[in-house]
Amino acid sequence: MKVLVTGASGFLGRAVAAELVAAGHTVTCFQRRPSGVADATDALGSITDAARVAEAVAGHDAVVHLAAKVSLAGDPAEFEAVNVGGTRTLLAAAADAGASRFVYVSSPSVAHAGASLVGAGALPADPKRARGDYARTKALAELLALAADSPALRVVAVRPHLVWGPGDTQLVARIVERARVGRLPLLGHGAALIDTTYVDNAASAIRAALDRVDTVHGQAYVITNGEPRPVAELLAGMCRAAGVRPPAWRVPASVARGAGSLIEAAWRLRPGVDEPPMTRFLAEQLSTAHWFDQRRTRADLQWMPAVTLDEGFARLERSYRGA
Repeated sequence: MKVLVTGASGFLGRAVAAELVAAGHTVTCFQRRPSGVADATDALGSITDAARVAEAVAGHDAVVHLAAKVSLAGDPAEFEAVNVGGTRTLLAAAADAGASRFVYVSSPSVAHAGASLVGAGALPADPKRARGDYARTKALAELLALAADSPALRVVAVRPHLVWGPGDTQLVARIVERARVGRLPLLGHGAALIDTTYVDNAASAIRAALDRVDTVHGQAYVITNGEPRPVAELLAGMCRAAGVRPPAWRVPASVARGAGSLIEAAWRLRPGVDEPPMTRFLAEQLSTAHWFDQRRTRADLQWMPAVTLDEGFARLERSYRGA
């Protein structure tokens, strides 16, 4: 197929585009800066620019949509414009261009209202209860995407959870840097069980969703490694791979949530140059269980993760060592 991948300059988007190229598809990457994906074509532009979106989609059979504003803080209007408006524009352009397949890459945060998720499935996206502007607008966009599902344009939503691996400048790099300077606490006892997804597994699952869209369209699926671990163990694995001391000091979860709310309010009044050190959403993510039943995902997508967490940590360590 001829596949348009949005957001391919990002960590997961680049991996997805490379996975699709390796599978034999003709891939165009649409984002604001070059993707660096070998054997793919770049089409530069923003998903908020309807004319550029229409040009990029023309002639493609399928769209995999990853482009989004991803942040713990920021202007709510920008989240709305990129995550909701951009998805609406892309769906309309795909329909007009005659594309028949559309994979919307969402997030489990669209259905996380702050309480623990234990063996959960893909619960309905709920923008009213989602935590923060990112989760709220991703939930709205997922609902838009699934509402556009039709016999002509078959849409499936996939929600990879906490994607990480070598080259990750978001989750892994920030954990490692904060641990290096002694600013990474454990919230509570660090025992909350959390699912994550090694990047190669996330990319192969998204390809599987594209391949299986005729059967799974209209549905949402959570994607993980299916290996929930205590959050303290996950943080320690990433830190040790980078050669830094894992976090050892603790902050009560209730204190972190309260502090996160205050920091969020301060960032709205006077934004910092970087992500806020804590938000209520982040505190909830680090102190509550959230792991997911993968049986439906694996059966419907006919997919299994190929890289275990332990192998992922080993690969991460080799990347830090330059091996």
